[in-house]
Amino acid sequence: MYFLFPAPVVSSRIQDNLEKCATNVSKRLKSIRMTTQKNAPVDRGCAVAVIIFILGLGTLLPWNFFITTTEYFDDRLKGTPSSYGMTPVTNGTTPVTNGTTPVTKDYKFASFMTLLSQLPLLLFTLANSFLYQCIREKVRIAVSLVSILCLFLLTAIMVKVPMQPDSFFSITMATIWFINSFGAVLQGSLFGLVGMLPPKYSTLYLSGQGLAGIFAALASLLSILSETDKASAALGYFITPCLATLLTLLSYLLLPHLEFARFYFEKSKSHHDQLATSSEPLKSADKEKEALDNGDLNGYNNKPIITNGDFEASGTKEALSMTKQTDSHTRSSVLAVFKKIWVMALCVTCVLAVTLSVFPAVTVKVKSVYGNKEWDRYFLCVCCFVVFNAMDLIGRSVTSMVQWPSKRSRLLPVLVVSRVVFIPLIMLCNTDNRQYLPVLFSHDVAFVAIMTLFAVSNGYFICLCMSYAPQLVRSKDCETTGALMTFFLALGLSLGAALSFLLRNLL
Repeated sequence: MYFLFPAPVVSSRIQDNLEKCATNVSKRLKSIRMTTQKNAPVDRGCAVAVIIFILGLGTLLPWNFFITTTEYFDDRLKGTPSSYGMTPVTNGTTPVTNGTTPVTKDYKFASFMTLLSQLPLLLFTLANSFLYQCIREKVRIAVSLVSILCLFLLTAIMVKVPMQPDSFFSITMATIWFINSFGAVLQGSLFGLVGMLPPKYSTLYLSGQGLAGIFAALASLLSILSETDKASAALGYFITPCLATLLTLLSYLLLPHLEFARFYFEKSKSHHDQLATSSEPLKSADKEKEALDNGDLNGYNNKPIITNGDFEASGTKEALSMTKQTDSHTRSSVLAVFKKIWVMALCVTCVLAVTLSVFPAVTVKVKSVYGNKEWDRYFLCVCCFVVFNAMDLIGRSVTSMVQWPSKRSRLLPVLVVSRVVFIPLIMLCNTDNRQYLPVLFSHDVAFVAIMTLFAVSNGYFICLCMSYAPQLVRSKDCETTGALMTFFLALGLSLGAALSFLLRNLL
């Protein structure tokens, strides 16, 4: 004989509450999707697409404009500013010589520049997760762009200002640190902004980033081709990113005023608010279930008195089942997400660590075998920066047509690790001021071939791993996945920058 008190009635009420909540959420999501499909405006004249492309271009301009003009910085650090139309600055001391020629201080500019460019990215990737909670998106993006513009203007002004090499080096390194710090905040903030738009706009944003390197390399090439003196060429080169950054700022300010962008930004906010409202009945149902389990609901002892062990209240059983279903809509912990994507995360770190360990710290020291002064002017810009950035962009583009190996394949990490072979290959090219290693690949064609494979594999594997990672997790965990992959991307850049000091000394 069974004796049951109010428990079945209460469990039935919980079941009804959960069913209503699930139905409410489903209806609201369906309503949002239908509204989006029916009422979504058209991107007239592809204005939003162009702006997103410009924003992607603007995020990587600081890094690319500093690495592609190493000749200018090397000349200034050698203490020979006379080539820039200025009187050499002396400190009243006699230059140190080795008996024949003056010995100049080795500032390891390329290595320090790489390290101070990528370390802020790692630090501010972590800081950005706190900044977005206390500083509005508009403030973060606008302040970052204005700061980058001011720092580029400072760099342009310094072209005409004579100063000691040590002072010039210190100011330049400080500028690089701050300009890339603001760039890291800008990049993290824009990723979230672009994520509110349809997926194709994320592709445009990444394409803009990929084109930033080519843009900087072509600007450097044009400054070399110009018939003006070195000072005017350098000044024009650094004014270019000032104008590009100003264009990026104006484009960002225009974006919210476009109907297409405004629709998706408001829809994203509305979506978030409606889901938050829909979760309130669920929380109430959870509290009632907890009270039922503790036997405290409405002051009654609601625990069923069961004299036969084979009996279970069906209402309570179904309510528990629905509660478990709602857990699938909650986000997983960071550790749980990492366990699913750790292979892709480590692959991205490895790819970028290998790339930044030799590019640009070692590659900028490679010289042409011909010894032709006219060709020497263009060799580094064309064979190093133009080739790398163009081939890197091609590698990124290939992933939209071919994705091999598969995301579950063990061959993928093997191929990623095999890129380590490019480190000795590049170090054995015709680099300048070598002390320990021989030259095995002296011809210019050999260097271009190595750089081509090096760059294509870099762009291909980065894009492949970044696209595979979200496919390994639930849609609710994609945001956490993006944050983790960005962190490991920054980690790889920083490790590569640190490793470049060792490899440069081993030449």
